[in-house]
Amino acid sequence: MRSWADGFRARQFVRQSLWVVPLIGGVVGAVLADVDLWLEGRITLPPEWSYSENTANAVLSAAAAAMIGLIGFVVTIGVLVVQMATGTLSPRFMRLWYRDRLQKLVLAAFTATFTFAFALLRHVESDSVPDLGITLVGLAVAADLILLLLYFDRFVHALRPVAVAAAMAQAGLAIEAGEDRLTTAAESGDQGAGRGAPDARVMAPRSGAIQAIDIAALVRFAATRGQVCVVPHTIGDFVTVGSVLIEVHGPASETDLRRLGGMVSLGRERTIDQDPAFALRILVDIAIRALSPAVNDPTTATQVLNHIDALLLGIGSSDRAFRGTALDADGRVRLVVRTRGWAEYLDIGVTEIRQYGAPSPQICRRLRAMLEDLRAGVLPERRAAVQTQLEALDRATDAAFADPFERALARMSDRQGLGTTRPGETSDARR
Repeated sequence: MRSWADGFRARQFVRQSLWVVPLIGGVVGAVLADVDLWLEGRITLPPEWSYSENTANAVLSAAAAAMIGLIGFVVTIGVLVVQMATGTLSPRFMRLWYRDRLQKLVLAAFTATFTFAFALLRHVESDSVPDLGITLVGLAVAADLILLLLYFDRFVHALRPVAVAAAMAQAGLAIEAGEDRLTTAAESGDQGAGRGAPDARVMAPRSGAIQAIDIAALVRFAATRGQVCVVPHTIGDFVTVGSVLIEVHGPASETDLRRLGGMVSLGRERTIDQDPAFALRILVDIAIRALSPAVNDPTTATQVLNHIDALLLGIGSSDRAFRGTALDADGRVRLVVRTRGWAEYLDIGVTEIRQYGAPSPQICRRLRAMLEDLRAGVLPERRAAVQTQLEALDRATDAAFADPFERALARMSDRQGLGTTRPGETSDARR
């Protein structure tokens, strides 16, 4: 019997595959050709929509050849995108780029037009010409060209580092806002749930990263059997084969353990579906690549910090974040999942950028502005972690700039990195 994890991996495969949707498009094109041939003769067309045998052969042959060429062109663009993204963005971003629906729609449309034209070409005879089909092929080619222009425009703009950063920040915020309803053990009044030695354990059947958990189904399953399930790993952690995947508190048969294991998906790498930290990881990767000596582009890193700021502020100001337990309908804890704390998110978003960007006054100033925004905007109990990062930034700035003038410049807060100061701050502050 297929488990939820199998279905999740299958959906991931389809979403990231570049051939499944185009293959469906090819099948659709062949089916539409049969439909068109059935309609030929049953629909009366205007005289100007009638074609000779030679014209029909020429149009259909040209359309089929053009579609092959356009498919090759899109594939070439895809190769260039892979090279550019892995060199200037982050290899992790490619996993999300493969999901782009417009790219798959374009390839599917080209494939459908090719199979439609090729299937009609076989039925062109001196006394029988599929006039309706030839007209539809012309319209399809025009629509395909429009899709190609949209595709080209989309990726010319969408693959700029700042555009990728904006998309990652939006994706991370959407994940955090769309999580299943979770609560804390303290709120549920069942603080002791999941403590003590487990009665049974679900072992990892393979090595892989925890990509997602079917939280709702796992809670329902545990509630019907009086269990409390504890996942001792964070979503995104890599577990090795044979390690503990779930600790079960309560009676559990071998069948129960197999079904529970099927509610946790393991894969080769992390996904963004339930892991906002993965979106943050991609943002940081782009920023530190821009800060490498080979690139030396602190302005790009500053622009990425704008979106790291937005994502961290959304996480830190939400009372839904970091809740590691789920309740059943009766309010009892049925699932405990290890989650990242606010300090961990902050470390991911700040530490490496501070280390690699310390020699750049632009990065120091933008980091300070971001941390001051966070200190003012996150929940009160999370401000201490932000203050710790501000103090670490002070030490890094002092160590990087020996000259008092440069040190004072780097210690200022600036949303643009270099070029603006906050109200009350002027260049005189450096003297």
